[in-house]
Amino acid sequence: MSVIETVVALAKPWADFYADSTPVGTAVTFLHIGGIMVGGGFAMTSDRAALGAVKGSDEDRRRILRDFGAIHRPVLTALTVVVASGVAMMLADAETLLVSPVYYTKIGMFTLLLANGWMVRETERNLVTDPTAGNKLWGRFTLGARASIALWLMTAFVGVALTTSA
Repeated sequence: MSVIETVVALAKPWADFYADSTPVGTAVTFLHIGGIMVGGGFAMTSDRAALGAVKGSDEDRRRILRDFGAIHRPVLTALTVVVASGVAMMLADAETLLVSPVYYTKIGMFTLLLANGWMVRETERNLVTDPTAGNKLWGRFTLGARASIALWLMTAFVGVALTTSA
C-alpha cells in the first residue's frame, strides 16, 4: 500500500463524516478562510506600514517596529487555525489532493510565506536595537514586507485554483 493509499484509508472515517455533514464542512471552511483573512489582513496592514517606515522619523520607525512586534501573536494564531483547518480539509479529500500538483504548489507557497515571515521577524528584532534610517537592515525589512504581501496574495490565488482544479 502506498503512502497516499495509507493516508486515504486512515482518513476515511473523517472523510465520510465531513462529506455527510454540511455544518462540519462549512465550519472547517469558515475557519480556513477566516484564518486567512485575519492573519493575512493583520500581516498585510503591518507590511504596508513597514513600507512607509523608511521615509519616517526615527520615532515613526520605532513605533512601526513596536506595532510589528505586537502583531506576531495574532498572525501566528490565525496561521495555526489555517493549518489545522487545511489539514482537516485535505484529509477529507486526500485521494484527490495528495496527487494534485496545485495542492503541492499551495503548500510550497505557504512554506515560502512562513519562511519570509520568520526572516521579517528576525530582521525586525535586529532593527529594534538601531532603527535609524541608515541601518542597512531596512532594505531587507521592506523587501520582506513586499514579499509578504505578494506571498499572501499568491497563496490565496493558488488556494482558489485548487478548489477549481481538484
